[in-house]
Order: sequence, then structure tokens, then C-alpha cells
Amino acid sequence: MKLTKAQARRLWIHAQRLDSSAPFGAGPKATTAAVDHLGYVQIDTIHVIERCHHHILYSRIPKYRRQDLHSAQTTEKSVFEYWTHALAYVPTKDFRYFMNDMKRRRLEPSNWYKSVKKEDLQKVLKLIKKDGAISIRDIEDDVLIEKDHPWVSRKPSKKALQLAFNGGLLTVSERLGMLKKYELLDRHFGWKKKPKAASTKEVYNYLLDRALRSQSFVSLDSVCHLYPSRKPEIRRLIDQRLKKKELLEVEVEGISKYQLWIRPEDLDTNLESQPIAHILSPFDPLIIQRKRLQAIFDYEHRFEAYIPKEKRVFGYFALPVLLDDEIVAAVDLKTDRANKELLVQKWTWLGKHKSKKNKERIEEELHRFEKFQLAKEETP
Repeated sequence: MKLTKAQARRLWIHAQRLDSSAPFGAGPKATTAAVDHLGYVQIDTIHVIERCHHHILYSRIPKYRRQDLHSAQTTEKSVFEYWTHALAYVPTKDFRYFMNDMKRRRLEPSNWYKSVKKEDLQKVLKLIKKDGAISIRDIEDDVLIEKDHPWVSRKPSKKALQLAFNGGLLTVSERLGMLKKYELLDRHFGWKKKPKAASTKEVYNYLLDRALRSQSFVSLDSVCHLYPSRKPEIRRLIDQRLKKKELLEVEVEGISKYQLWIRPEDLDTNLESQPIAHILSPFDPLIIQRKRLQAIFDYEHRFEAYIPKEKRVFGYFALPVLLDDEIVAAVDLKTDRANKELLVQKWTWLGKHKSKKNKERIEEELHRFEKFQLAKEETP
């Protein structure tokens, strides 16, 4: 099967649910539905504009409120935090697919956690068991240590909490801004008995299905983003599905470097979409896989926050602008919270997309985005 790049873009945009105004509806259930469909929503601490997890959800839920994610995590408990290719919100219904990773991290902690003392780990677990969920700010009796890394806390308990989280002993029960509260896993979810861990085969099927659902057509790189060791098993699974005709190999014009596969039913997707405009987060699932993005959209995104100012092309925190099925500009934004306005630091047109009509559409979306940025809510 052969696809034009335009068809490939529309399939991917549709799979990401960026081709209609409110694909998940509104309210707290929309947030859970969006995380379910995407498979994960990345978390990041950068706060130049809105934090990326809120931004990603806002792009798919026009009436999104930060409180909706707080409720999903803390009250409904329909999402939880764990590692995908990065720290992310993940559907709680998928918890069993992460349990093997939790066990591995618990039994074989990385070198980063080798400095955690057994007594520090026991201390935080005992404290939470006795007093309930806590944040690192609630621990006041630590003997402070000297930092050996900029990201390290002077409180030994912080690394102990992180180790217990990675190992599946604790979960993040609530976020107040970016301050995490940790709770015993079973107590948070009300489990008398944990879910049964997925088998290795089930995990690989889950990873492939998640990618097919949110990407439409996939490559080994796109399924195994940042986990190349998974490629042999995923390839074997793809070959099995090819034999059963559950997948087809597909070719996108101008892209010969990657083998691509798609579900036959996805080829019948209605590619007509509403006129849409999105100011996307650089951590959005459509943007985060840079090589795939460049191959399909002919756009090389640059995240320039960590490079010297004189070497920046798009700006410190440039955001790609999606109009219909093309990325037409990159806009470097900053939220001035004191003066309650969204500042455009730099505007870079891409290709031949500069036009009065496109500028008007982008400015309209920027005004809407500004209202979201500056909206005040009573809870996180």
C-alpha cells in the first residue's frame, strides 16, 4: 500500500485526535479518555508557559481545566504516574503492564540510587504507613547532605522516596503544582490484592497496540522510542500479525529509510477534517519523536532551551504551530504572569506558509491559548 505524505500526515493527526475540536468531550472524564487513547501524557517541570502535561491535554480538550487532571489522579484514580519513555501520566487500567518494570527497578536499582541507605528507605515507608501520604517538605528531621548533582536534594529522604516510587512500593497520590505527595500503592488504589502482572508477551502486544492506536502507522523506532532493545521482540510480533493479515506494510512517498506498518481498517479512515489550529507543546506526542516528525512533516523541531542564545534558530521555548495538516510556523512564547499576558518572543515562518490568512488564524489561537495560560483555578 502506498500513501502520499499528505495522507500520512492526516492519518497521524487523526490518530492523535488533533483533527477535530473536542474529540473527548469536556470535563474530568474527557481527561481520562484522552490519556487512555494516547497511552501516556508526558510530565515535565519546565514552566516557561504551561507545563507540558496540561498543555498536551488542552490541545485535545478545549475546555480542559487543570483540576480535571488533579481529580483523575487523586480522586478518580483513573490515571497514575510512571515511566514510559519519560515520566508520564498513564491509564490506571494499564497498570499491570508496568509491574515487571517496577519489580526490575526494585530488585536492580540503577547506579543513581546506590547511595540510598536501607534505613532511609525504611524510614520513609514507615512514616507514610503511619501518617499517610507525604511530600518531601513534610520530612523535617533529615540530616542534610552536600549535593553531588544539581538535581539532587540535600535531604536523603527524597532519593529514598524516588527509589520506592520506581520500585512500585509508593505512588504519587497528588501533585500540588510540581510538589509530589507519595502514598503506599495499595492504600492509594484501595487494592486488597494487586493486579496480576502482565506476561512479557502481553507487554509487547500492549506496546505495539498503544503505538498503532496513537500513531496509525508505525515503525520499529516509533514503537520502541528510546528503547532499542525492544526491537527484536516487536519485529517478531509484527511479522506474526503480518501473516495473520492483521497488519499491512505501507509505504509513504519519499520515505524509504523506514519500514512502516498499519492496521488494514485504518486505511479506511475518513481523512476529511475540520479546519484546526494548534499551538503544540514541544513534548506533545506528535512532536516528541523528532525523526518521525521530520520524515512526515518535513519539519525539524529544535528544542533550544539548553543551547547558547547565539546558536538558537527558533528561540528558547519554540512551539510548533499546526494548521490543518501542516506545521507552518514555530513561535517562541513566554507567559508573563505578573502582567497577565502571553509574550511572543520570536515568530518563525516555515517554508511558504507565510500569509495574512495563516497569521490571523494563528493569532486567534494564540488569544485562546493566552486565556488558558492565565486562567486561575482554585485547585491544582
